[in-house]
Amino acid sequence: MRKDEATGGTVLLLFGLVTVILSLRMPIGTFRAAGTGLFPLSLGILLMGLSIAYLSGLRFREKKPAEKRELAVETARAIRQMILFLGTMALATLFFNSLGYPLTSFLLLATLLRILGMKRWTVNVLLSVSTAAVSYFLFVQWLQIPLPKGFLGL
Repeated sequence: MRKDEATGGTVLLLFGLVTVILSLRMPIGTFRAAGTGLFPLSLGILLMGLSIAYLSGLRFREKKPAEKRELAVETARAIRQMILFLGTMALATLFFNSLGYPLTSFLLLATLLRILGMKRWTVNVLLSVSTAAVSYFLFVQWLQIPLPKGFLGL
C-alpha cells in the first residue's frame, strides 16, 4: 500500500466524518420533506463508505514495484484529471441557472465520464441521458423540488 494513497483515503474518510457531524446540527427532516441537513448527511455517509471500501481495497491489493517513470506519468495524469474535474464542476456551477438542471446534469455527467476515462461515446451519452432523466423525475416530478429550468423550460 502506497503511503500517498492511504493518506488520500484517510483524508476523504475524515472529510466524510466531519460532513456527517456538521450535518447533524441542521434539521434532517424526512425524504419527503427534506431538511437542510439530509443531503449533506447522505453525502457524508456515502463518502465514508466509499473511502472505507477504497482503503480496504488498498490493504488487500498485490504490491508491485513501481518504476519512477510510471509513477511520474500516473501522477501527471491524476493532476490533469483533477484540474479538468474541478474546472468542469466550476463551469457547471456557473451555468446552472441559465442552462437548467436537466441539461447541466447531462453535460456534467457526460464530461466527467469522459475525463475519468469513458472512451465509448455511445455508453457515455446513454448513461448521461438516463441519469439526467431519472434524477429529473426523482427530484422535480416526484419530490417536487424546484430546480432551475433554464432556457429549455423543463
